[in-house]
Amino acid sequence: MLTNVRSDRVRSVRSLSRRSVRERTGRFVVDGPQGVREAIRYAGSSIDDLYVTTAALERHADLVDAARAASIRVHETDDAVLEAMSDTESPQGLLAVVASRPVTLDDVLASGPRLLVLLSNVRDPGNAGTVIRGADAFGADAVLVTDGSVDVLAPKVVRSTVGSIFHLPVVAGLDVVATLDALATAGIRTFAADGVGQTLLPDVDTSTPHAWVMGNEAWGLPAEIRDRCTDVVRVPISERVESLNLAMAATVCLAASSGATRRP
Repeated sequence: MLTNVRSDRVRSVRSLSRRSVRERTGRFVVDGPQGVREAIRYAGSSIDDLYVTTAALERHADLVDAARAASIRVHETDDAVLEAMSDTESPQGLLAVVASRPVTLDDVLASGPRLLVLLSNVRDPGNAGTVIRGADAFGADAVLVTDGSVDVLAPKVVRSTVGSIFHLPVVAGLDVVATLDALATAGIRTFAADGVGQTLLPDVDTSTPHAWVMGNEAWGLPAEIRDRCTDVVRVPISERVESLNLAMAATVCLAASSGATRRP
């Protein structure tokens, strides 16, 4: 039983809330039963340690058994220790430390993707995580994230994916111009989702490989990025509504693509 909130182990885990530490160690935190469950199922060999409170040990016995079956080190803690490790006000009793598994754009393109999402300067953790979850739900092959965006391994982003971050490749730290050029070379059309678009979403041909390009929450996509895309697409909405939230717009676009591109 871990009970010392000032121990080096607790400080080490809590330090993973900082991007610099995650980048230096190649580790990140997964908080909550659903995220931990998916981490065990899809990335068990990458989990260093699982920390679980006494109450959660009883409530999620099947999950803990699965972790032990995968040879993951399980540490029982009291509530105070888990709270000290987590960056949430109300942790759910389970927290895993996971080694990141970097994937490159070349890796993604080599797999022959049919549906991608490119996030350019997306800063909000909840939006980024929700887009990753939506991409997973609608059969995208990968999510691409530019170097001006939020860190996809930040605790709030990982929680927002609810485990989807372990289901599909997420490539981070990309240059947006170089990425658009690489997609064009690979024969993948790029659709800039933006309110200034003249093409309406229902009119877009999603039957061939394509990528949805989503911009910053506040200012969208700059003209120079829109001009590099195959087309600029607008989601038709009621005149009473000014605009859609980024994650909502991405979900609508992905849903429109899903019928022609859903993975088996």
